[in-house]
Amino acid sequence: MIEVVLLLLGFVLIIKSSDVLVDCASSLAIKAHVPKMLVALTIVSFGTCAPEVAISFQSIAADNGTMAFANVVGSCIVNVFLIVGLAAILRPIRVKHVTIKKELPILLLITSGFSVLMLDRLFNPMSSNVFSRRDGIILILLFTMFILYLIQMVRHGEVEEKNDVKYPQLWKAILYLIISIIVICISSDLIVDNAVELARMLSVSEKIITMTAIVIGTSLPEMFMTVSSAKKGEFDIAIGNIIGTNIFNICIVLGLPVLIYGDVPLVNFSIVDILVVFLSSFNLYFFARSERKISKQEGIIMILIFIVYYTYLFMG
Repeated sequence: MIEVVLLLLGFVLIIKSSDVLVDCASSLAIKAHVPKMLVALTIVSFGTCAPEVAISFQSIAADNGTMAFANVVGSCIVNVFLIVGLAAILRPIRVKHVTIKKELPILLLITSGFSVLMLDRLFNPMSSNVFSRRDGIILILLFTMFILYLIQMVRHGEVEEKNDVKYPQLWKAILYLIISIIVICISSDLIVDNAVELARMLSVSEKIITMTAIVIGTSLPEMFMTVSSAKKGEFDIAIGNIIGTNIFNICIVLGLPVLIYGDVPLVNFSIVDILVVFLSSFNLYFFARSERKISKQEGIIMILIFIVYYTYLFMG
């Protein structure tokens, strides 16, 4: 029982601290007069995926690569099919032409590269699927490409004015930012330790535990941010948050700890998991490109894909 209580406590702390982190970071960015899409792709995205960063580092450092990969794979799928799907059902998400032309193709390229790197056995049937330091380097290089694009956006992006800053005092925003990051790291320890213990006690695969309770729990910051942004008509923030978060998840949440700690075997992942990860980015790009918006009907399709995939997980 104590494991359940500590797991729930970890979720409460990580969700609240992520919310504070995003508010503080957004306040700092808005005071710097940068484009909304840039804020969404960087500070908001990194803030909302900070729980995944902490959990992934803790998992791989503890030789629990399955949890780290399930965390990233599950987050990418949940972010698109569940979160964007819900947001589009509440209010169709309009997507700018520049996002369809630049940001979404970058996400599709990075997700495609990640999917290929997970398919060692496809190219060499005698080998096993392993995510190596070399794969981690490739992801970091892809992230560098993304950073170069962000630098270009800073130089040429369209700046939008916004007066309602939640933390107008700089010292308060910085202080709360530091505190929220510390709380995220502490709560991630609670979640990882107690999720592993629960998996052992219930004889349930860690992949299933991670891709349900942990993935959906730590995706709540993205969910609240994206749904709220869509309802308010802040479509750049809504879609930019998801694009940036998935790029951070793949390249930094996974690529960086693999680069630091070494190879991770992919023993519990099938071709279906990899295909659904790729489909998430392709689906997002295809729906956005069709009419420069993600409609309510397309949101329903996303939710149905999410339900089918998670049904497959539990049936398997």
